[in-house]
Amino acid sequence: MKLRIGLSPCPNDTFLFHALLAGLVPTPGVTWEPVMEDVEALNARMLAGELPVTKASFAAFAQTRDTYACSRTGAALGRGNGPLIVSKRPLAAAELGPLKVLIPGEHTTAALLLRVFHPEITDTPTARYDRLLDLVLREEADAAVIIHELRFTYAQRGLHAIEDLGSRWETMTKLPCPLGGIFIRRDVEPALAKRIETWIGASLAYARAHPEASREFIRANAQEIETGTTQRHIDLYVNEFSAALGKQGEEAIRRLMLIAEKTGAAPKSRKETFVGGK
Repeated sequence: MKLRIGLSPCPNDTFLFHALLAGLVPTPGVTWEPVMEDVEALNARMLAGELPVTKASFAAFAQTRDTYACSRTGAALGRGNGPLIVSKRPLAAAELGPLKVLIPGEHTTAALLLRVFHPEITDTPTARYDRLLDLVLREEADAAVIIHELRFTYAQRGLHAIEDLGSRWETMTKLPCPLGGIFIRRDVEPALAKRIETWIGASLAYARAHPEASREFIRANAQEIETGTTQRHIDLYVNEFSAALGKQGEEAIRRLMLIAEKTGAAPKSRKETFVGGK
């Protein structure tokens, strides 16, 4: 059986999935067809139900829980590393209401958190995440919500941090901030879905035990990112919750789903959140 699997070119994804895609982790009866796209493009594919297995934003998952279940392995949950609002000139968060604030996609967790914490901000055009800093520097917007490796480079380009939405989430909930996860379509046979969850964990374990094995794959898909930044990216987004969500990680995801429902960002769902249920 060949399964299509969605991932982004970001270092945390290529680090995580390399062993799986390279055949370094046995996946009996299954071969993989990678679909590599920006996270918002993956979110759109998930909303359309296109891919049986995919990386996506938790905000997109909130809208597709009747179609997908969340893997307990492979997720990116943040401690002090959530979406960050930046601007060209120093601003206070309270000044953002009437301003134009770019977001990296309508279905990103960044967009969801901005709307939860700043419902007064209504002018929120979208742009691909890697274009946000340039657009703010050219004053095509007043601010932007940045994700991924941009949190390592915005200060070098003369931009100012206004607010860390991930830190605000942590202060409010005392939980890590759910950013992105691995999701398996519910029409995948349950026993196979559980094996996929295990294989993703094994791929991460292999990457950690043999970091040199994935180095070229990571570099080839992140050519615009400096080597040092690439490693910082992996260290930040591949953490203890990536190997196994645990009770705290699961609680964080359930809390975000509930907030998405209560704010009208996602419909209610009676489906079990995670692969294999509780």
